[in-house]
Amino acid sequence: MSEQANNTSAKPGTAVVTGASAGLGRLFADRLARRGHDLLLVARRGDRLDEAAKALRSQYGVTVNTLVADLGAAADLERVAQAIAADASITLLVNNAGTSTLAPVLATAPASAQSMIDVNVTALARLSLVALAGFKARDRGTLINIGSVLGFHTLPISSIYSGTKGFVLNFTRGLQEEVAGSGVRVQLVLPAATATDIWELSGVPVTNLDPAHVMTAEHCVDAAIAGLDLGEPITMPSVDDYAPLFAAYDDARARLFGASQNGTPATRYAGAAR
Repeated sequence: MSEQANNTSAKPGTAVVTGASAGLGRLFADRLARRGHDLLLVARRGDRLDEAAKALRSQYGVTVNTLVADLGAAADLERVAQAIAADASITLLVNNAGTSTLAPVLATAPASAQSMIDVNVTALARLSLVALAGFKARDRGTLINIGSVLGFHTLPISSIYSGTKGFVLNFTRGLQEEVAGSGVRVQLVLPAATATDIWELSGVPVTNLDPAHVMTAEHCVDAAIAGLDLGEPITMPSVDDYAPLFAAYDDARARLFGASQNGTPATRYAGAAR
């Protein structure tokens, strides 16, 4: 085999990062470019996207393409999906784009609620499926879905956001079962409070939080990538004793599901009117 062929086969391929113009997405793009990935960066803000692409090309010498798109808009989402489907060089997708409005449901504008569902659920699912189709066909590829610890916890101001992240958790875990034993990897990242601009957009400034509870974006992304390198299917960047805690949580979940497999009403309902 020629040296050129060896170099080609050793390339890590193209990484797609959504929400790549700032915050976690911008840092994921940086870390992946540092590892030699070419990039396709997706975000709504074309000016920020171009600035990020220019800096990454200059610093790492990788190919960086951009796609300006609002993943909450059906036509834009489909353009991104088709771009992923058409590019066999893509070996990694980071589904990072997300939006949040933190307020009681009745104080949340319908458009804001719909935006969370469109971006956090519909777009993530669509892009996951189109990427996995290519990865499975080539038996190579990595999908990273960014969820949240609010996927298994809710607050009076996070009902919709927690609901969307609950979808990410269950959807991604199901995908992990589907690709088991193949050359495809699926990682679920569950950050807690992280210092990004999503807090300002959510209506709850990050300065309102206890600083001791807030992780820097750099630490979050570096932990997520370290978790990927360790082969973790689920990475919780801020949880030190993750393994026993999650094992207990998962065991309780499985036992509760098992207990539900009963065709007769629970005994506490025996006196219910017929």
